[in-house]
Order: sequence, then C-alpha cells, then structure tokens
Amino acid sequence: MKWSKTHLFTFKEAPNDAEIASHQLMVRAGLIKKLGPGLYTFGTFALRSLRKFEAIIREELEKAECQEVLMPMVHPRELWEETGRWSEMGDGLLKFKNRNDQWFCLGATHEEVITDYVRNDIKSYRHLPHTLYQIQTKYRDEVRPRFGLMRCREFIMKDAYSFDRTEEDAHKSYDRLFKAYQNIFDRLGVKYRHVMADSGNIGGNKSQEFQVIAEAGEDALMICDSCEYAANVEIAPSISQKEAYKGEFESLEKFDTPGFRTITDLSKGTGVAEKYLVKTMFLKDEDGKTYCVLLRGDDEVNDVKVKSLLGLSNPPEMLSEAEVKELTSASPGSCGPIGLKIPVILDEALENYSQFMVGANEDDKHYRGVSFPRDFKVDKVGDVKLAKEGDSCPNCGNGKYQNVRGIEVGHCFYLGKKYAEKLNANFLDENGKSQIVEMGCYGIGVSRTIQAVIEQSHDENGIVWPKNLAPFDVHICNLDPKKEEVASVVDKLVGDLQAMGIEVFEDDRKERPGVKFKDADLIGLPVRIVVGGKGVTNGELEVVERKTLEKSAVKIADIPSFVEKLLSQ
Repeated sequence: MKWSKTHLFTFKEAPNDAEIASHQLMVRAGLIKKLGPGLYTFGTFALRSLRKFEAIIREELEKAECQEVLMPMVHPRELWEETGRWSEMGDGLLKFKNRNDQWFCLGATHEEVITDYVRNDIKSYRHLPHTLYQIQTKYRDEVRPRFGLMRCREFIMKDAYSFDRTEEDAHKSYDRLFKAYQNIFDRLGVKYRHVMADSGNIGGNKSQEFQVIAEAGEDALMICDSCEYAANVEIAPSISQKEAYKGEFESLEKFDTPGFRTITDLSKGTGVAEKYLVKTMFLKDEDGKTYCVLLRGDDEVNDVKVKSLLGLSNPPEMLSEAEVKELTSASPGSCGPIGLKIPVILDEALENYSQFMVGANEDDKHYRGVSFPRDFKVDKVGDVKLAKEGDSCPNCGNGKYQNVRGIEVGHCFYLGKKYAEKLNANFLDENGKSQIVEMGCYGIGVSRTIQAVIEQSHDENGIVWPKNLAPFDVHICNLDPKKEEVASVVDKLVGDLQAMGIEVFEDDRKERPGVKFKDADLIGLPVRIVVGGKGVTNGELEVVERKTLEKSAVKIADIPSFVEKLLSQ
C-alpha cells in the first residue's frame, strides 16, 4: 500500500481532550477521528489492526470449540424486562421508541438476547454443551466519555456465552474459555495479568479480568510479590493484622473538637494515632436505604465489598454533605454511630478495639470511651475496606501486595442460572426431568485492547506496534520517488517481501526525509527501510527496528532475509 493512495493524515499536535498518551498517539497517527463524545471513526490503519486482533480471537475460540453468531444491536424492551435489567441497568442503557411507539434499547451486552436465541432450541441434555460468540458493536451511554477508546460510548466487543447441563460442566467450559483467553493475550506480545474481579451487574459468583498493565490504566490492581495471585482492588481481600486497642477512657464521655473535620485533624488534636481512631462513612443503596460504615481511621471504604456483604445489585453511593447533615444533624467529620436508627457495618479490623473515638452527631463534638454493643449495635462485620500496598497476600500468606495500574481488556464470568432461570431456558435431563441451563459469559473489548496495547507500547516518538497487531510489518521510506532507479529497488523489495507474507507500507509522498522519518516513528510499524539515491548507488540501505531504534546498514539483496529475522524475534 502506498501513502499517496491512502486516506492517512498525521498531526503534530493532539486535540485538547486527549489526556493520555495512547489517545494522543492514535489521533496524531490518523488511526481514529472523533465524530462526537465517545464516538470514533476508525481509519484504515486502525481497522487493519482490529481485523488482525479479531483473526487471533477467532482462531483461538475455534480451537476452544466455540461457534460464531451475530446478534442484533437493537433489543426489544420486553426481553430486558424479563430479567429485570431494563430498570437495573439505569441510564447506561440507551432507550428509545420506534414509530409504532414501542420501546427498544441499544445492546450494551447480550445475555438476554443470546439466552432468547437458544431457549426454544435446547430441549434435551443431548443438545448441550454449546458455546456461542460474536464480534459486534456495543453501545453504553457513558456519562463522561474520556480517554479515547478506553471509555467511549460505541465500541467493538467480542462476547461469548457457554451453555451447560451442570455446574460442574459449566466450570469446565469456564476453564476452557479462560485458557483460550490466555492464548489470545499471549499472542499479542504485551504484559498482562489475569486478576480476581467483581461481577458487577452481569451477575455470577466467579469472575476474572484480563488486565493490560499500564500506568494510565483506570483500574487499581493488587499483585502479590511472591506468587501469581492478583485481584482488582475492588475485591482484593485486605488481610491486615487485627490489632487490639484499649484507650484511656472506660466510660462514655463527650468532649469538644473545634474545627476537627478530618481524621488527621482529630489525630493531631488528641494525640491518638490515625489507625486507632474510627472513621464513620454513610452510604445508600439504589432503593435509598442508608448504611453507616465504621473503619479504622487510616483505611478507606470499599463500596464494592459493601455491596457484596449486603447482597446488593450495585455498589452503594456515598451520601452528600447535605444528606449527612440531614441524617445526623452534624457535618461530616463530627458524625458517629451512636443514636442512629440505620444499619451499622463494622470493618473486621476494628473487632479487637475495646474503645472507640467517634463523632457525637453534633458539630465540633466527639465521644471517647465508646464501646459496642454497650453504646451502639453492629448489624454486620466484614472486610469492607480497600486493600493497600503492603497488605498480606491471601493466597500464599508470605507475599505482600504491590499496587499497579491496569486496563481491563477481557472478563470471564460464571453466571450460573441467573439468566436461564428468568428466561426459562430449560432442558430435559437423562431422567426426563426439567433442569435449568448453566451459563457462562466471556467478553473482550476488541477496540479497547488496541488502544491498551498502544498505551503500554509507545515511546516519546510514537507508537511501537507489536508484530501481531501492527497494521503493516514494514514501512519503506522512499526518499526519491521520482528517480527510476530508486523506484525500481522499492518495487523489487515490495514484491520480494510480500512473497514472503510480509505486509509492506510505502511512504511515496513528496516530503522531506525528516518528515517521513518522524511520521514513521509516530505510526510505529515494526521495521523501517530507508531507500534513497545514495543507498541504491552504494548497494546498502538503512534498516531500523522500531522497538529499539537500532539502525543497520544492509546489502539490498540481503534485506528480505534480514527483515524476516527481525520480525521473527
């Protein structure tokens, strides 16, 4: 492919809304162009990379005995109401009416549709197991789209769904797809980890994410420094030593704390270490029910863990300052559990504290010498705090958590009977008894993965494509496209390389060499060959490996074999 025949335009500057490196580079290299908030057009180079990734996905899923289908993007309201997710998904589900006044939504996910597809066909245990997948456009109405393809509204996703007779069989399918995912991400040539994760509103009780490691990642991950254990911070167990603490005051006493609004203020004012103070937080679920959460002063509440402890569908939200004031009659920082008529949740790290210091629900007042159950009732005790770097690993017990950032690119869920039961996906077992189908769900963010790879693999000059995702393998900088002897060498190189299965892009524009070299670094194809009159005359051309920027002078006749060796490394 020649640049002069390609709709490809590069830019020196990135748009103001491009906050992270990968977003900036994709726009500058002409890979994507913004149409509207969270909406992007994919250019030729981006599409070539997407298609290569899709080919890898298809190859590995076919090995895992999956069958490809293609489902509609527009879904009728009635189907989503069967599972209760028409309202549960909230504003993230884009809903609309057609000309006949019927409600529909754009597909944010396809659990309902795929279950509807199979429920009237699977009649017998002989029809199972099946795993179906699709690669298709999804739409989620993000409140604030950002970071390019990382958090957009319309995106390309691969979603697969397994259907099995028993829970045991479903776990086998899960393991089979999990292995396929490992093969897929291994082939990309990037650093990634699979981590334990929350299922969100998809459901199920087994959930693992595949995360590309990158500093700009939105997800905080806890990774053990001694074993392979890794988890999203949303669910990472926090195994901190349960210290015993007994303060100086045995009886309940109210005292003045003028202007103390934070744990740090209280610690400085009282001389008590933050870890021995008690932090009071207030959260509410989607039905408006309010909860009081008590934590060690140096810990932070984890809303996902609170959701799991309470059995909620979605993580609860923090109360606003005005809501806290209405509930407790005090400003945040002066609040506590005494006298409240709402459920109280105690983080397990406080179990051995025989004395608490908490807000008195009166501005600038606190209680000391507080104990439970004498002074307040605790409804639930559990791990409801965010894990921190240095916490003990729950798997090996010897290692400590390290905190790294990741970009979620894949997710495996064991769904169980959640959707099959609501949508009446049943079959007759060997004894003629009706059973509910067991399901699993497996997603890969196809378009997001492309940007995640760039976020991990770039330098100050531009993108550094791994070979298996690069739009082309070789970038030929033709410095003298008008010279016949140069054009002849370029044509011969292109023919020889293509005959070896190597994909070639030629920059034949009428531009200065410096411009061509900068664009080659920006676009980031694995190998660059510089062809000019001087090199042709001398019989040697410059070959540059993009990843290392190492330059080699190679005889023209040896270039095909030299490039093949570079690409195979």
